[in-house]
Amino acid sequence: MRPHHKFWPTRLPHAITVPVTSLWDNLAINARRYPDKAAIVFFGSILTYAELLQKAERLAACLQGLGVKKGDRVVLCMQNCPQLVMAHFAILRANAVVVPVNPMNRAEELKHYITDPDAKVAITTADLAAELAQASNALSPELRLAHLVVTQFTDAFDANVTGDEAPAAAWHDWLLTRHALPALQGGEVHSWDAALAVTSAPPELLTTSSDLALLPYTSGTTGLPKGCMHTHANIMHNAVGSCLWGNGTSENVTLAVVPMFHITGMVSLMHTNIYAGATLVVMPRWDRDLAGRLISRRRVTHWTNIPTMVIDLMGSPSFDQYDLSSLVYIGGGGAAMPQAVAQRLLDQFGLRYVEGYGLTETAAPSHSNPPDNAKQQCLGIPFFGTDSRVVDPETLTEMPVGEQGEIITCGPEVFQGYWKRPEATQAAFIEFEGKRFFRTGDLGHVDEDGYFFLTDRLKRMINASGFKVWPAEVEALMFRHPAIQEACIISTKDSYRGESVKAVVVLRQSHRGKVSEQEIMDWCRDNMAVYKMPRTVQFVDALPKSGSGKVMWRTLQEAESTK
Repeated sequence: MRPHHKFWPTRLPHAITVPVTSLWDNLAINARRYPDKAAIVFFGSILTYAELLQKAERLAACLQGLGVKKGDRVVLCMQNCPQLVMAHFAILRANAVVVPVNPMNRAEELKHYITDPDAKVAITTADLAAELAQASNALSPELRLAHLVVTQFTDAFDANVTGDEAPAAAWHDWLLTRHALPALQGGEVHSWDAALAVTSAPPELLTTSSDLALLPYTSGTTGLPKGCMHTHANIMHNAVGSCLWGNGTSENVTLAVVPMFHITGMVSLMHTNIYAGATLVVMPRWDRDLAGRLISRRRVTHWTNIPTMVIDLMGSPSFDQYDLSSLVYIGGGGAAMPQAVAQRLLDQFGLRYVEGYGLTETAAPSHSNPPDNAKQQCLGIPFFGTDSRVVDPETLTEMPVGEQGEIITCGPEVFQGYWKRPEATQAAFIEFEGKRFFRTGDLGHVDEDGYFFLTDRLKRMINASGFKVWPAEVEALMFRHPAIQEACIISTKDSYRGESVKAVVVLRQSHRGKVSEQEIMDWCRDNMAVYKMPRTVQFVDALPKSGSGKVMWRTLQEAESTK
């Protein structure tokens, strides 16, 4: 018995048996059980389980007609909206693999998400279609997309909606504009209406629990992002587990504002609630006052979030007008919840903020705080059927209670390996006590109760409002700028975001005095996702280097941290 089992929810087993069916079956079963129940609410428009099933099946039939076969990878690039859920399940119904892509990525970044998974079909919203088309068109003909399926946001809600559930005023142009469809060189672009007009039967469901379901990408200390191979069984485990952990029932009403292209939103929100037969109240982006109105109006019971969202909502001048009494579960991760805010939630609303922890590789979560025994600013305890330890990163021996080491994890939610990266896969796992453990690259310790705490990172990474920024990836993009000779990415302290990105740049001799810091930042904004772009740029004559010529980024980081 592990120490944390003393604090395990008494109503729950330490490990669970999950269905051996595919993730698609969770939707199909609940469409039979609750055909008229709201599956998704989007700006006041309701999509029932029966409607969601029908549209997903039609889109699956369309994908089959476009040549998608069992095991093919299909790119899905969208902000939160009903079409994201439809498309996600349609890809699974077509026996294919979802490649979720951050919609903040720009064309230069998107190329990799087309070529690495060998994707020939992508599904996106009209506001993003031009970037995907630009990325595909820039590739050699054999690597390009063959088909691009495009939806407008207004395909899913009444553009004339008013009242508490109306979009934020600043969103109107973005949401209501019907963008023209781009040209796809060597391929075809299909409207959402045309895709859903397909009436032929979807393909025979051939998927098993051991087949690949998801290929989400994660970056690292070197090179381009790597695809994490997750089976239906991996995701099913955490969908079922998250439902049980949060007292989930079909009566849950969940605010879905954490992005569902991200592993947390995808698993803890979309798959968990579809498995439960619950209702998702979907927001495409964060807006504190719309969130407050939706919680009040729709009587939201469950809200998984990033701590900065809670801080922002509680800082709204209108906060006292919102009714949060329906909430029974609130929690999240990505960044630590400040103790004072967690205490205010407890004192004012009786809500314990439940922090969790996980990575793309572990179909987050791998750890979570027991809702009735949560510790503040803590990762929690290992999830159902999961064994986690803290070991010395060099010797791989287990560390005593309270001493720092690398967190390693073994469990049914851990991914199968990195797509087409056998060497990286081999380096990511170790054998420990006869089991295969994943090396998280995060440093932490365990207390005497078996709760895990994050203390530092073994990997080089910046956490900006819960978004992971990998310096090597940003540096690689910046080197494309003709004025940049060298660049080193470090983090700076940010009172709101936790950390922000800073670029220390050496300009080419020919461009010195001709390019400003602001021009570099503007270029970055045009060529990379906004959360990755440097918020500050510092020009220097040279970067510190080791005897072997490697940039000593730690020296720059330590100097920045002492400011």
